[in-house]
Amino acid sequence: MGHWWYRNIVEPGKLPLLLALVSFVLSFLVTRMITRMIRAGRGPFKNVTPGGLHIHHVVPGVILVIIGGFGAIGSARHSFGAGLSAVIFGLGAGLVLDEFALILHLDDVYWSEQGRKSVEIVVLTAAIVALVLGGFLPFGVNDLTEDERHNRGLVAMNTATNFFLALIALWKGKARTAFFGVVIPFVALIGAIRLARPGSPYATKFYANRPKARAKAQLRAFHHDRRWASPRRKFENFIGGTPDPERKAAKEEPH
Repeated sequence: MGHWWYRNIVEPGKLPLLLALVSFVLSFLVTRMITRMIRAGRGPFKNVTPGGLHIHHVVPGVILVIIGGFGAIGSARHSFGAGLSAVIFGLGAGLVLDEFALILHLDDVYWSEQGRKSVEIVVLTAAIVALVLGGFLPFGVNDLTEDERHNRGLVAMNTATNFFLALIALWKGKARTAFFGVVIPFVALIGAIRLARPGSPYATKFYANRPKARAKAQLRAFHHDRRWASPRRKFENFIGGTPDPERKAAKEEPH
């Protein structure tokens, strides 16, 4: 175990990344626990409102991200400062992305349906960082041999190809596929060659005069959403709490 830890985490310099990931996940989970207690009126925690101004936790999160980021840049690779900066950065990133939906909408949508985006982006970010820790590198660079890595032309071509595939998947309205395709090229390839999501820029441009392709894309999206939407919502509710409209409907529902 010690040999594996040194060979795969310490020696490649991935310890700060691991520390950042752990602190990022813990920061998000603890923050969600506290905010859910505040919403339920339990515990000693209250909203921070000096002078009537509601200070969202994205504010201290941005400060921690700045401190951790600049600290990591100024620290030696295997030093204590690099590890400490990684922890600070992870804590700040957890606070910032927990309110990602507020930044996106420029409105307090934390407990609304739009607030689900915060939970989703946190889960996706943690998954991507975990994949990088597991040995995957962005845009499929890990698929190259040692000799190929020394050839800058091959590296540039490989990176450009995988980046292009991820962009096509995003163009087709498959944001999650494009997101994972950044580190797993095969996923981006699947997203690039399959039918686009209805309403995506690609579908709007190329399916307008192709009723069969448009109908097939709508049918596939319907079956996909019917299969995965409910489990995903339950998972998001379990982690981040149920949005207000759903909580209100559940309370009014007769037992």
